[in-house]
Parts: sequence; structure tokens; C-alpha cells
Amino acid sequence: MTVWLWPFLWCMLLAICIVGIPHAQGIFQWIEPDVRQVIYQRTPFYVLLERHVLVVGVAAVVTISLGVGAGIAVTRRKGQDFLPLVSQLASLGQTFPPVAVLALAVPVLGFGTLPIIVALMLYGLLPIVRNTLAGLQDVDKDIKTAARAVGLTPLQVLYQVELPLAAPVILAGIRTSVTINIATAALGATVGASNLGDPIIAGIINNNMAYVIQGALMIALLALTVDSVFDALQTRLRLRLSSS
Repeated sequence: MTVWLWPFLWCMLLAICIVGIPHAQGIFQWIEPDVRQVIYQRTPFYVLLERHVLVVGVAAVVTISLGVGAGIAVTRRKGQDFLPLVSQLASLGQTFPPVAVLALAVPVLGFGTLPIIVALMLYGLLPIVRNTLAGLQDVDKDIKTAARAVGLTPLQVLYQVELPLAAPVILAGIRTSVTINIATAALGATVGASNLGDPIIAGIINNNMAYVIQGALMIALLALTVDSVFDALQTRLRLRLSSS
């Protein structure tokens, strides 16, 4: 139960901010004493949070499917020749800044949510592919040989032996990818994808530091909540593997 303490605390702080910031006029007035409107009111914070989580979640599902799938494919006998290519393609996604990806994607995909999802997919692919490869390649060959010796098929070896043993490393890559993308998703506000980046962009445009702080605080608490959830999952997974 203690492993879930930090996720609970960060989630509670996020909920308190969602509910409390609209009523914290005095605090943010102190930050921006010369500005009449210091609380971002264009869209409720809980709506921005839902949109932010949706964008990151969709990108994460696609990226995890592609990254883990590619990692599995190139560690099989028939796909080993493609391992360098997959590694290089995954690395290529992080050589382009997300802003540049958005600039290239908007003329093709238009304004809205789709360009930022594409940017998050490209930016979040490398940690997942890299950790999937590392996790699967680090599985002891003797263990796989023993599994085949007792009659398991290659597919059974993958799902019953390799993936469970590689899961902590793969999960670490997913954790890195998703946590980074929570912050990166704020850039979506520049191309019409409304999310928690809206107050930050509005604050920069209007020279209103109170807006910037509100958006940044929400994103930071969301990232800490998600990161602590992954940390708890990794801890439980390590305990399960050590006990078995």
C-alpha cells in the first residue's frame, strides 16, 4: 500500500489546484499586481486537464504499440537484420525539436490535435524502442533454452518468459516517454490543440506571469502524478519477479 502513497498525494495536490486556483485571486494578484485578470478563465482547468491527458494518452498508446512491437520484431531471428534501421529511425524522432515537427505537420495535417499527437509519437518513440531492445536482449539465453527444452513454442517463450523478465526495463522506457510528453504536449496550444499549455501561451502573449505559473504548475503536478504511478508499478513488478 505504501508504494501508492506518493501517487495519491500528487493526485490530491493536482485536484486541489484544479479546484482551488480559480478561487486564489489574492495569491496571483500578488504575483501580477498591475493586471486586473490574474486567473485564467477562458476554459475551466478540469477541461484543459482532460484534453491534455487525452492527447498524451492517445500518443502513448500508439507509441507503445509501435515501439514495443518494433523491439520484439527485430529481436526475432527473421527481423534481426532490421535492428540497426529501427534503432536509427527511433533516434531520428528526437533529433527534430517538437516545434519543428509541428511546423512541418501543420501544413499537411492542419491545426488542431493531430499535429501534436504526431510530434509526441516521434519524440516519445526512442525511449520505448531502446528499452524494449535492452530488456529483451538482456534475458539470459540459458533461460530461453530451458523454456524451449520443456516444449514451449517461440511465441510462448516470448509471452511467458522474455516479456515478463524484460517488463521492468520496458516499463522504465514507457515511463520516460510518457513523462517527457506530458510537458511537451503543452506546445499543442500553439497549433490550436487546447490543453494545459493554453494558460502558458496566453501568459506569454499577454505578459501575464500568473497565467504561466498556473499552467506550469498543473503540468508539473500531472507529470509527477503519472511518474509516481509508473514508479509504483515498477516497484510492484520488481517485487513480483523477485518473489517468483
